[in-house]
Amino acid sequence: MRATAVGCVAVALWAALALLTVATNPVPPFQLAAMCFLVGGLAGLADARLRGVDLRAALGQPWPVWLVGVGGLFGYHFSYFTALRGAPAAEASLIAYLWPLLIVLFSGLLPGERLRTRHVVGAVAGFAGAALLLAPGADSGSGEALGYAAACACALIWSSYSVLSRVVGTAPTHAVAGFCLASAALAAISHVALETTVWPEGALGWIAALALGLGPVGGAFYAWDVGCKRGDIQLLGVAAYAAPVLSTVLLVAAGMAEATPALVIAAALIAGGALVASGASPGRKA
Repeated sequence: MRATAVGCVAVALWAALALLTVATNPVPPFQLAAMCFLVGGLAGLADARLRGVDLRAALGQPWPVWLVGVGGLFGYHFSYFTALRGAPAAEASLIAYLWPLLIVLFSGLLPGERLRTRHVVGAVAGFAGAALLLAPGADSGSGEALGYAAACACALIWSSYSVLSRVVGTAPTHAVAGFCLASAALAAISHVALETTVWPEGALGWIAALALGLGPVGGAFYAWDVGCKRGDIQLLGVAAYAAPVLSTVLLVAAGMAEATPALVIAAALIAGGALVASGASPGRKA
């Protein structure tokens, strides 16, 4: 139960991702990713040093593990930051948080698993929520359309990363520090090539960037790793479905989003659909 509680900490941290990302505006996506991953990676190395962990052994993983780890972390967060720069924060966040539902669906296709009726029903409800958010922006400008596309990419990338992590094997938790630092390097190279450097505005912007690196884009990865490996994965899955609702509540409370009826209904459909799908997960009755 202790490991499960640690995993739930990750869910709580991810609920603050949208709020903190918006607070770092106008830092460009690649630069923000580089800053946050650097903080998250250094925090992991510092923790490993304090615990006496053999970093050479922790980081000496096969290349498929590195490909999945770096691809998942870097790909998801670059897409997420891009989404929140190009589309309304609450809507983009909700669409991105379709990943718990997709994890349920994709895991049903793994060897020894099968897709059940409740998986399909949950998927339909979840995507109905996403469609409700996407429909008003169907005729919007190219910038907003790119933001919504990036949000959809978020859901696909993180769900694929989570499922593929089971396929390629289990890496030590402190290997995540290496994934973070590699992602920071990729983001920094991309930033220099494609973007103009823009630093956070004021103390709030810098605090938000640091908080992202220590929390949603750093500490959360380690907590999620501990929870998935040692805790109750079914309970963690259900907890993850609360993330989009919590994220929206935080944005509304901070005055960065309006609690419109469409937003409330979409949140209910996405979270409810994922809960329905989780009822057909292994160890539960279909």
